[in-house]
Amino acid sequence: MRVDILPCYFLYVYKNSWVVVVLAFAVAVGTLQMTVVVPLLPGLEQQLQVPSTTVSWTLTAGLLSGAVSIPLLSRLGDMYGRRTTSLVALGLLVAGSTLSAMADTLPLLIVGRVLQGTAASLLPLAMGLVRQVVPGHRLPSAIGVLSATIGVGSGGGMILAGLLDGNHRAVFWALAGLAVLSFVLVAAVVREAPARGSGRPDLAGAVLVTVWLVCLLLAISKGAAWGWISPLTLGLFAVAVAVAAVWVATARRTASPLIEIPMLLHRGTVGATVASFLLGFALFASITTVSAVAQGPLGASVLQIGIYLLPTTVLMLVVSVLAGPLMRRFTASALVAGGSMLVTAAALWLAVSRSSGMDLYGAATLLGLGIGLGYAALGTMAVEHVEPAKTAAAGGVNALVRVVGSSVAGAVGATVLSSGGAGWTFGVAAGAALLAALFAAVHGNLSRKELA
Repeated sequence: MRVDILPCYFLYVYKNSWVVVVLAFAVAVGTLQMTVVVPLLPGLEQQLQVPSTTVSWTLTAGLLSGAVSIPLLSRLGDMYGRRTTSLVALGLLVAGSTLSAMADTLPLLIVGRVLQGTAASLLPLAMGLVRQVVPGHRLPSAIGVLSATIGVGSGGGMILAGLLDGNHRAVFWALAGLAVLSFVLVAAVVREAPARGSGRPDLAGAVLVTVWLVCLLLAISKGAAWGWISPLTLGLFAVAVAVAAVWVATARRTASPLIEIPMLLHRGTVGATVASFLLGFALFASITTVSAVAQGPLGASVLQIGIYLLPTTVLMLVVSVLAGPLMRRFTASALVAGGSMLVTAAALWLAVSRSSGMDLYGAATLLGLGIGLGYAALGTMAVEHVEPAKTAAAGGVNALVRVVGSSVAGAVGATVLSSGGAGWTFGVAAGAALLAALFAAVHGNLSRKELA
């Protein structure tokens, strides 16, 4: 009897391991699109003959699309199956990458980037899939592998752009090829239980969130050029506020809203929510400005930019994988605060000194340590003080605000860089990271007092 059971058990474990590997590859490919465009921005600015605040929308559009897609496609995954929804997201990544590779104008490129951005939803979808196939005692390791691939994908986008010499057409064709490969692997290897959720997706909420975020970011990115008190800029800010108010009102009355508004303000999660937004902002403000500095004053190639940021990529991966033992000794809020302080130090370093490659390497090392530590602990910080039934909602809100923070960084960073220079941009990133540390520390202190 035992002779028959053991081969079946090892086959089961082997098969499930391949499911995790395939899903991790899909998440990494989906994350590539978030950063692959960063070192391409200066070249696109010259090729398309548009200012930096305009070309930055090739980054912002993808991040903004991801922010809306994470809750929307996660909900569709609950309703129609996470495997099917993952294949749809990968199909949209193929379509978006193909369109971006063929685009000759900025509007077409931005449309392609919007389609690519939907791949940001692959991480929560993959986490839902592994929960179905991985045994409970192996689940934390599987989730850790999926989370760690964010670091691989984020840095890998820079490397991919560099290996293809900053040719945006070649970069997007390569991304399309990787997405096709991932689609085939997921279709062939991943299976899912036929359970389905009830309800319907909050499409109205998705539209409202998109409208107010686009108006806000457009006003921020073009305010300096149009004039901060011009009718167009003030009008966009007013529309953003009005539509956001309508969204909040409708979300409170919707049975299954895109984002649970009470969870944004929940006293158990608000510290993690704010810290996640600010850390996402600090990371993307830093790496986009590093790219501009390296290609400008330092005259680096696109590949060299990826190498400058390689310490960030490697350390994000290593620290996120090894953060488990630290979380058994320290509170999640303390680790987020500590990681945020390291990010503050990295941004301040570059605000003061960025005249050599050693400055970039040193700051990138601190940035990788800080982001790796902060991101690894943010997930725990977001859910540790909410009731079990709200764990998924809290984790989804945390992932969402992180991507929103990154998209805001694209618009704000381009504006500050064009008007004040790199030093001011790094200073803004440092300020955001410092605020993240303060929010995390205060949240942790208040939580300990409530538990005591």
